Amino acid sequence: MKQYYPKNGRVILHVDMNSFFASVEMAYDASLKGKPIAVAGNPEERKGIVVTCSYEARKFGVKTTMTVWEAKKRCPQLIILRPNFTRYREASEAMFHILRQYSDLVEPVSIDEGYIDITESYELGTPYEIATMIQQQLVNELDLPCSIGIAPNKFLAKMASDMKKPMGITILRKRDIPEKIWLLPVIEMHGIGKKTADKLVDAGIQTIKDLAHTNDLQLEKLLGIRGLKLKEKANGVDLRVVDPNAANDYKSVGSSTTLPKDSTNQQELLKVLEKLSSETATRMKKKGYLTNNVSITIKYKNRSTITRSRKLNNPVVQQKDIYSAAKMLFLKHWNGNPVRLLGVTGQDLVEQQDAVEQLNLFSYEKVAMKEPLYQAIDKLREKYGENAVQRGVNKNKK
Repeated sequence: MKQYYPKNGRVILHVDMNSFFASVEMAYDASLKGKPIAVAGNPEERKGIVVTCSYEARKFGVKTTMTVWEAKKRCPQLIILRPNFTRYREASEAMFHILRQYSDLVEPVSIDEGYIDITESYELGTPYEIATMIQQQLVNELDLPCSIGIAPNKFLAKMASDMKKPMGITILRKRDIPEKIWLLPVIEMHGIGKKTADKLVDAGIQTIKDLAHTNDLQLEKLLGIRGLKLKEKANGVDLRVVDPNAANDYKSVGSSTTLPKDSTNQQELLKVLEKLSSETATRMKKKGYLTNNVSITIKYKNRSTITRSRKLNNPVVQQKDIYSAAKMLFLKHWNGNPVRLLGVTGQDLVEQQDAVEQLNLFSYEKVAMKEPLYQAIDKLREKYGENAVQRGVNKNKK
């Protein structure tokens, strides 16, 4: 089968599970199959938010992040289920176990999707045959559907897997780009969110073809170095390799400061930590990262230094979440001696576009509701400085 594989290039699959949480629930309870279901928090409350829904529910216009009230209005027979994250994690582990049977080069991206480099797996069959075997094995052993993209790089494989859902297999070659990719609006390109798409459209860049042919200087002025990376991808260029260790890579963004004078004043030290948390959050946002692990550094007057970290349940990027973890670490590990230097760092970073909250639904709903507020605060701080918006104080609190 080696003749079906490139001599110099790679063959990469992107496996994307279809409506994963809902599909896991249907695999667990066969009576749910063929019915409109949604996984949501607080199903008894009108303001509960839909995390995912079955394709039967989508036919009625039910969508992710829609309130339960609106979803039930569109689909009165909708079955609302509370999430079971233990069940979803187990299904995810079983899914990746199957993928690793076809190649050692498997890179998980989130709980329900990942890349596989099958360039050296030619003895198992053609790329399409391998994709079909994976798809069928996932259905036969786990009762879970997926869509698979086949391409020479990660970007095109991801774009391909989105083209046929559910249970689709799509081959996307570089020569297919003008016909299958360039005609799409920029908002449909992987790696471009609504804010970036709005910037591009305002600049007259409406389709992926427009992006592929935009002047480099214009793009760099509009989006910085990220704009040039997006242009490369719009032209089908993506040199990233499938890295099984990518999820474990040590990446960090942080901020530290030496105090004007050694201090033992707890409130003063906490204010410094809060400021450092804000600076760390701002830097992560600019780089497009969220953190799974917050660490603090404390350097004492005698120059001894300690570093302590805390693994988080969900990836975060907001200042209040980073400060909450940093404050807990500081109060637990500070020995009361004079402090000379403090630092706050976000570690085990994930790219914003790939981050999936392993949701406790309560936190998911809070994030969803507060996102417009966070965006407004970020804009004010960007325009008027970090101190433009400060946390309020409850005067009634003793």
